[in-house]
Amino acid sequence: MEKQLRILLTEDDPNLGMLLQEYLKAKNYDVELARDGNEGLDFFLNKGNFDMCILDVMMPKKDGFSLAKEIRLKDANVPIIFLTAKSMKEDTIQGFKSGADDYITKPFSMEELLMRIAAIFRRVNKQEEEVIPAEFSVGQYTFDTTAHKLIFKGESQKLTTKESELLKLFCQNLNKPVSRSLALKLIWGDDSYFNARSMDVYITKLRKHLKGDGNLQILNLHGEGFKLITG
Repeated sequence: MEKQLRILLTEDDPNLGMLLQEYLKAKNYDVELARDGNEGLDFFLNKGNFDMCILDVMMPKKDGFSLAKEIRLKDANVPIIFLTAKSMKEDTIQGFKSGADDYITKPFSMEELLMRIAAIFRRVNKQEEEVIPAEFSVGQYTFDTTAHKLIFKGESQKLTTKESELLKLFCQNLNKPVSRSLALKLIWGDDSYFNARSMDVYITKLRKHLKGDGNLQILNLHGEGFKLITG
């Protein structure tokens, strides 16, 4: 039996949201419907393993562009389609900068949306056939995310699971800020005070592991989070 693909749909218009959900379910997709950006992020983090995200842009609490950026911190590859009434060139550019694979302006036909979904899944399936090593080159270090190993000048350092997950998150966002709250939710499950203290300990450990390269630093960003920088 063919695997049922899972789609996260965020749409604050209740009528359109239910219509899209029912239509896509009728086409054999498993669809979770979120009513705002915060609920969309919660679904993505806690109901995981989505094959695609379809995000409305103009939503309460968190807009679709912001939601897409936070989803990209968790999964750099999940396909994202934006649904929006906006049609200006600048909005389209912002959408793609936020990580969009496609951008559909309302009103649109259900058949058009279905064809675009299918086209993206065909492309993704071709990409998945290629074997991509789960490895990062950061400064003078090589980080093997599968083996949880950090290699520096031929010497290998075994990382704990938490160290490895944190470093992977930083490597995926090299030279970009990573929200403290989001990192805690992704790796520890929630952003409680005690988990925050625990993460600070792991940040200190990672800094010691990376001290061999003087150009590589994990910066504290006051009130925001952290940033792994090179040079």
